[in-house]
Amino acid sequence: MKNNLNLHSSKAVFIFVLAFIAGIFAPAANGQTCDAQPGEILIDLVNQTTLPAVAAQYGLNPTPIGQVGTPPTYRMQITNGQTPCQVAAAMQNDTRIAQRETNRKVRTVERGGLNWTLGRSWSIGRSWSIGGSAKGFQKQYFPDVIKLDQAHTVSKGDNMIIAVLDTGIDLTHPAFAGRLVPGYDFVDNDNDPSEVGVLHQNPVYGHGTHVAGIIALTAPNAKIMPLRVLDANGEGDLWRIKDAIIWAVQHNNSSINTVIVNMSFGYPADLTPQSNTFLHDLFAGCDDLPIGQQFCPSDENIIVAAGAGNGGQIGNGADRIFPAAERGGEFRNDDNLLSVGASTRYDRLASFSTMADVQNRNRDRWVRLVAPGENIVSTLPGGRYGVWSGTSMSTPIVAGIAALVKSKNPSMPLTDLVEQIEETGYEWECRVNSRNINMETARVDAFCAVTNNLSCYPNERGNCPE
Repeated sequence: MKNNLNLHSSKAVFIFVLAFIAGIFAPAANGQTCDAQPGEILIDLVNQTTLPAVAAQYGLNPTPIGQVGTPPTYRMQITNGQTPCQVAAAMQNDTRIAQRETNRKVRTVERGGLNWTLGRSWSIGRSWSIGGSAKGFQKQYFPDVIKLDQAHTVSKGDNMIIAVLDTGIDLTHPAFAGRLVPGYDFVDNDNDPSEVGVLHQNPVYGHGTHVAGIIALTAPNAKIMPLRVLDANGEGDLWRIKDAIIWAVQHNNSSINTVIVNMSFGYPADLTPQSNTFLHDLFAGCDDLPIGQQFCPSDENIIVAAGAGNGGQIGNGADRIFPAAERGGEFRNDDNLLSVGASTRYDRLASFSTMADVQNRNRDRWVRLVAPGENIVSTLPGGRYGVWSGTSMSTPIVAGIAALVKSKNPSMPLTDLVEQIEETGYEWECRVNSRNINMETARVDAFCAVTNNLSCYPNERGNCPE
């Protein structure tokens, strides 16, 4: 049973930190499973008056299940028995349809059984009962690596709110006392975003609580908004994520008008001929909505911190994890998005962390930051602490640092904020022989970021962290 929500209200400031992104979508084309919500398709039309004709041709209910934005993206019900991927493929050459996308499922990358990631579950050799404690939480290695104590002499994230889109959190955990603002459960559609699951039965149980604890340690004066978008199996979908983002922005009453959202989930690049732009368009904004329609945030008031995934070595396309992969390359150079990989306690690239090959210009530098993500001690349900590894753990560190920087510089444009965090890190630019790739990224530094010190590592440029 979930706990009743009794949260401390506060002024809101969010940076949408797609704090670790990881999800899965395997299209029907090429004989693969269509890993999307069955019976649904998302479409954008060139001319909205063609909706009835488009619906009739492709076996859709002409009345949308929902819509968002201006011009709108329609969420349509498929009534002809085809899979969403089959419908998307059939729409490929229809000039009336500007974009079409399945309502893809998103997942935590620490969930086992995914063919595009390495599961890093605490229940398999990384149990909270081994080495996890409140003392270990406060004294672990990563704050020293990123100079967090020094950063806290400059900023602790005051007046900031970070929305955690995840599996929910343990609202009664002592580490969150006085740290929470009201959230929402988009899985059960109620006001109680507590985690749901059973220890050792649900492999991702505790994921959202662990992520939120890292934020609490990194930005101690920021408030946390828990938004449950993933079920007990660590699964959600794009439309639910959209609802949570809009909810977070609409419930931001801060004068700074900036939303920080942490996303430790995602989905791989699509192998069928359809767009990967639904979340990107939401980040970019939907302007001039008529009164009564849903509000869509603009890129002036959200920052996304997204996990790059636990795919290890680069593959042939399934390595690109969205929304993190929106950053750079053949995709978009989104300036309100922080894409985050993982490093180790020895300041090396984590073996499980996905990393882009900068020699392949089609995927140029979409993983522009790394942060500690190996053996991170943080909160777990039941007032416990435990150790977990993954880019889901590195993403909330970056989300927290974004809160520190924005708190110190409330009028800073978000494009400048993203650049400041990326450019003040410990630069890694070299050939990674073990993966046969060229890497260009930076390990984040909290103190250098909040002080905007571009000379923190003047003699370390080009360091190869192998």
